[in-house]
Amino acid sequence: MLPQSRLATDLARKAGALIAEGLGRAREVGFKSEVDLVTEVDLAVQALVVDGIRRAFPDHAIVAEEDDGRPDAKKPHQGPCWYVDPLDGTTNFVHGLPHVAVSIAYLEAGRPRAAAVYDPCKDEMFLAQEDGGAFLNGHRLGVSETRTLDRALLVTGFPYDRRQRIEVYLAYFRRFLCAAQDLRRYGSASLDLCYVAAGRFDGFWEWKLQPWDTAAGWLVVKEAGGLVSDFDGADYNPWLPRIVATNGHIHAQMLEVLAELRLLEPQAFAPAPDDALPNGRG
Repeated sequence: MLPQSRLATDLARKAGALIAEGLGRAREVGFKSEVDLVTEVDLAVQALVVDGIRRAFPDHAIVAEEDDGRPDAKKPHQGPCWYVDPLDGTTNFVHGLPHVAVSIAYLEAGRPRAAAVYDPCKDEMFLAQEDGGAFLNGHRLGVSETRTLDRALLVTGFPYDRRQRIEVYLAYFRRFLCAAQDLRRYGSASLDLCYVAAGRFDGFWEWKLQPWDTAAGWLVVKEAGGLVSDFDGADYNPWLPRIVATNGHIHAQMLEVLAELRLLEPQAFAPAPDDALPNGRG
C-alpha cells in the first residue's frame, strides 16, 4: 500500500469521528451562497486533514474546499497534490441526515493515485489505489451488471446556481427520469460515485463539481471497473464542469441522452446576476 493511501485512510477515520460527533448539532452555520453552507465542523475537519498531510508530506500541495478562493485551487498541479472535501454533504449534516462523507484524494500530475471516502454514519470506508483495486471495508468492489438504461438506477445532484438555472438542470433530470428505471438525489457527490463503484447505482451525472468533490470517487469508480468521462465521452477532467460515471455497460446510452440535451448547455453557463456563486455541492 502506498504511504499516501495509509495516511488518507487514517485521516479519514479521524475526520469521521468529528463529523459523527457533530451530526445535526452544528452551532455555527454560515452561507457561502444562498444554498451553500459551511459549519465549524467543516473547518475543524479540514484543519485536521490538512495538518496531517503537511506533517507527513510537507512538500506536497493541498487543495481543500474551504480554501477554494486560492488562485491555484481550480487548476491542475503537475506535482504531488491532495484534494480534500472535509464534509461532503454539509446540508445533510446540518439537518441531521446521516449521509455525509470526508473525501481525500492524492494525485500526481493530475492522475489519481490514492483515495479514501469515509461515511462515519454507516462506518463505510471506500478505498482505492491506482492499479490496486477498490474496496469497501476490506471487501473488493465491483460495478453492477445492469446492461440497459431502462433498467438502471441513476443518481445526480444540482449545482449551487440551481435557482438561477433550474429549468436547464430539470430538463436533464426529467429526461433521465423517463429513460431510466429510477433516479435518486442524495446530496453527496463523493458517495454518489462510490455507490456506483459498489453497484448500488448504475450511473451518475452532474454539472459544475470541483476536483475536491470528485477526485477520490473518480479513482474508486475506475478501480471498481467503471467508466468516468466528460458528457461527450472524453477522458474525465476534474477541472472541467461535467462528469458522467457508470458501470460501463450503460455509458454509451447515458452519453446519447446527454447529447440530446446539448443545445441547453449554453444556458447553463450564461451570465447571471449571481455568477459569483461557488460551484460544487456540499
